[in-house]
Amino acid sequence: MKHWLSLVGISKVEDYIELAQFAEKIGFYGVAVADHLLIPSHSVSVHSNSKDSTWRPREAQWPDPWIILTAIGLATSSLRLTTNIYLAALRDPFSTAKAISTASRLTNNRVSCGLAAGWQKEEFEFSGVDFQSRGRRLDETIMVMKKLWSGTEVSHEGEFFQFNGALQQPTPTQPIKIRIGGSSAPALRRAARHDGWMGEPMSKDKLIETVKILENLRAEQKKSEPMDLFFTLMEMPTREIYNELDSMGLSNRVAITPWKRERWLRQGENPEQIEVKKLALIRFAQDVIDI
Repeated sequence: MKHWLSLVGISKVEDYIELAQFAEKIGFYGVAVADHLLIPSHSVSVHSNSKDSTWRPREAQWPDPWIILTAIGLATSSLRLTTNIYLAALRDPFSTAKAISTASRLTNNRVSCGLAAGWQKEEFEFSGVDFQSRGRRLDETIMVMKKLWSGTEVSHEGEFFQFNGALQQPTPTQPIKIRIGGSSAPALRRAARHDGWMGEPMSKDKLIETVKILENLRAEQKKSEPMDLFFTLMEMPTREIYNELDSMGLSNRVAITPWKRERWLRQGENPEQIEVKKLALIRFAQDVIDI
């Protein structure tokens, strides 16, 4: 099983690089960073994993994902780098494609994309982007980015973007994987069309059920290559659970934030402190990575 450290809710942006370096040292396969362009002071939008709109920690930092992943990549040697997830529909495809391809080139092709349509209506309103059409906009954004990554002059005539004879550099030297996040029906259909899926935290049984849906969608589209799966288990990882997932071919990616689980904290430890975060990482590595 390949374990990714989910760097979300970090209160000091400077801690990202130090935590990523430490994670690489103790055996993590990669790091994932989250994305919010803006956080509204008052929000009525409710995430599917929350009962209200107040789940976001106000003190959390939300650095630009491609800048922070590039910085982490330059400070590490083998750690894989991804977004979980990036709100591409909020941005134009030109600057997004350039940021991702630049990050890929500077990190020796260790970058992949986790993209989603988004859920927070206020972010779209602040940015002047229509919320209701975000799914279609995301689909077209991905289409345009792939064209721009070809390294040749390209044209496009779509609902949101139109251009002729555009050339963008630098371009990736290897294909950049695109995983789609979310568990709604449109998100799963979108994931089946691309390289993989990034799941929200869910139980093992729900994960298996969702993967079967993805496999059926993939078959309908006559795609034979396996999907790249990235998921977060709500249960505590055990060898028994891992063996069951392995037997189903679900041994690709597991994301975790150990200092958010009581199992890897000790009484009196403050998870806001970076040294406590490192202790939780060590305990997770000894407890899980080595099983």
